[in-house]
Formats: sequence, structure tokens, C-alpha cells
Amino acid sequence: MKTRLLMLASTLAITAGGAFAHHGWGSCDASRSVVIESTVTRAVWQNPHVHIGVTHDGAAWELVLAPPFRMDARGLEPDMLKVGTKVRAEGYVSTRTEREMRAERIAIGDRSFELR
Repeated sequence: MKTRLLMLASTLAITAGGAFAHHGWGSCDASRSVVIESTVTRAVWQNPHVHIGVTHDGAAWELVLAPPFRMDARGLEPDMLKVGTKVRAEGYVSTRTEREMRAERIAIGDRSFELR
């Protein structure tokens, strides 16, 4: 019985730790919408979110996009966000991390993708 309880407690701790590690979007200022038009300088296509780097107003910015499965479902594929690709992203600025934005939508060429 003790072994079973210990295993259950361990499983719950691991699961809760993973959920806690995901930052959520409460750290974004939804009253402050930002539009960034730039060229991708870095792209990381992995869980829990796709990240791209861009330069905006002379500074490096981190754009946090949707999870890969959602990007795929919306028709946005990894090869569309290669370094050098011009993008237009709209979203909200982080209140915790300087020069980080949660992107709500991104346009590449004449195609726009909703990321929510």
C-alpha cells in the first residue's frame, strides 16, 4: 500500500511540475497590442511553443508562437519560418520578460495565420 501511495505521489508531483513550468499567458499585457514586421533571425520549432527571433527597433525580440501541433493544424509548417523569412506578427508584450511577445497571428507573404 505504501508503495502504491508513493508511486501516486511521485506521479502527481511530476505532472504538477510540468504544468507549473508552462508559463501561461497571464504574464502578457493584453491591453498593449504590438505589431512587429521583421526578418526571422532564429527559429526553434519544438514543444511547448514555437519560438522565433527577430530584430525590432534595433533590439532582439523573442516571439512566442503556438505549439507545433496547432501551427501544423493551421497550415504553418517549419520551412515557412526559416531564417531570413519576412514576417509580420501581431500580439501582446510580456510583463515579465523584456522584448518578448506572445504572437496572436503571423503573416508570411500574403498568408495570415491565426495562432490561438
